[in-house]
Amino acid sequence: MEAKERATKVINAMFADDEFSKWLGIERVSEGPGECRLKMTVRPEMCNGFKIAHGGISYSLADSALAFASNSHGVKSVSIETSISHVVAINVGDTLYAETEEMSRSNKLAVYHIKVSNQNDESVALFKGTVYRTGKDWEFI
Repeated sequence: MEAKERATKVINAMFADDEFSKWLGIERVSEGPGECRLKMTVRPEMCNGFKIAHGGISYSLADSALAFASNSHGVKSVSIETSISHVVAINVGDTLYAETEEMSRSNKLAVYHIKVSNQNDESVALFKGTVYRTGKDWEFI
């Protein structure tokens, strides 16, 4: 199976059962081995008392991108450490994009940087995630 086809099959399987990503309104823009680009629109119920998006919204979008990208090689992977810097306020109606970059990958660990940007291509959050690669293949691969 070609790498791009494997990535899509894995992400299809993950997304099918990912009710939280669906609730967020996440759409898949593009994907491939070690990479993923997601999109979503911020709704009023995603905002905090300051009338800006709760930090967990951009975090969750980036975390979903991390999950899809890190599993796309066909090996089940789970996050073991993540961090985020919120650099610009996010408002209702903003369209957010999460784009992954695979920084390193070994048999057991992989590190990803995810940039979250808005509809104006302005960075709004910077996320780093480290995953543990379990060594277990996705069963259909």
